[in-house]
Amino acid sequence: MILLLVPLQLVLFFLKVGAQSGNTTYDIAAFYWPGYHPELRFKDIHIFPDGKGEWEAIYKAKPKFADEEVPKVPLWGYEDESDPKAMEKKIATAVKYGVNVMIFDWYWYDNRPFLEGALNDGFLKASNTHDMRFCLMWANHDMPAYLDPADPDKSKIYWRGGVDRKTFEGMIKHIINDYFKKENYYTINGEPVFSIYELSTFINGMGGAPQAKEALDYFRRETIKAGFPGLHLQSILWGNVPSGLAGVPSDHAQTQNTTLNYFGFKSMTNYQWVHFVSPGTDYLDWGKKAIGHWAEWDKTFDIPYCPQVSIGWDNNPRFPTEKQPFVKNIKPEYFQYYLQQAKDYIDGHPNQPKLITINAWNEWAEGSMLEPEKKYGFGYLEAVRKVFLKR
Repeated sequence: MILLLVPLQLVLFFLKVGAQSGNTTYDIAAFYWPGYHPELRFKDIHIFPDGKGEWEAIYKAKPKFADEEVPKVPLWGYEDESDPKAMEKKIATAVKYGVNVMIFDWYWYDNRPFLEGALNDGFLKASNTHDMRFCLMWANHDMPAYLDPADPDKSKIYWRGGVDRKTFEGMIKHIINDYFKKENYYTINGEPVFSIYELSTFINGMGGAPQAKEALDYFRRETIKAGFPGLHLQSILWGNVPSGLAGVPSDHAQTQNTTLNYFGFKSMTNYQWVHFVSPGTDYLDWGKKAIGHWAEWDKTFDIPYCPQVSIGWDNNPRFPTEKQPFVKNIKPEYFQYYLQQAKDYIDGHPNQPKLITINAWNEWAEGSMLEPEKKYGFGYLEAVRKVFLKR
């Protein structure tokens, strides 16, 4: 029955799209994985000896399933994203097709940055950098060996993602001075937007919920001191947002909602559908289950949910010998269908930020990317343009 219903849904969808026009008043933000440049710290953990970052895992990948489309081949080749010229092309292309914000995955390990080259040397030094806004998602997870295709022990941890208060204060000084103060840093109501990927990891690093709250309050005060009206904290909503807080007497409800309210988050989004819907299925079914949560979150959370759409999932390039489940039957027109659902959600919530997030601009090793590739060319970007730009 599902197989019969899906085509009818798509027919109705394309009739609807053909009868309406998009506009440019939406903030369409793509997550950016900055792993495709010669990062010096890769040498510290002895990975990617070719010096091209995770491109090495992509061009060496081989299919392990009969119907798996690996390797994905970038239309632009294996470019160095820390080269301003390469980033200029990415910015110009993104903006042309309606992607106007880039959310950089941002890392801080052993009290120093990791993978900042794409942002500092590429994006911010590009001649057209002010054509696009950017913000940071602190990817504060442990850094395990899954990034290294050559290491069979995926449980190995290179660096821990949790930080203590002293480290956090030094980190946010860098964030405020070197990023928030950029003219094209993305804000909502004048407040710099900063996302936290793993809230539990942050809490544990701080030594508990009260200490973590104090640290975030400090972050807000420092942001205001820097001349901003406040700080827009955005949560990445998934299982790493705890539903109960030890050491907080007032936390009786034991829900993720009370947790986010306690810390003062102002909005939430997702990073990837795989975080709450298992792969190993057809894309249309995967997406239907994912967006099925939106109505539930709308009722159970006090802060606004900014809808997120994923393009796909296949992280087999990071596991050369072990088969990983992946999402099948991914096509630009199916992605376009779910982008339209996200637009409809935003249109139905006029009092919240008109922000939609996409996974991702370039998650090549996870099979989810807007960047042009050889099979569909600019197809996924065309899907964005058709939904959000005037025709």
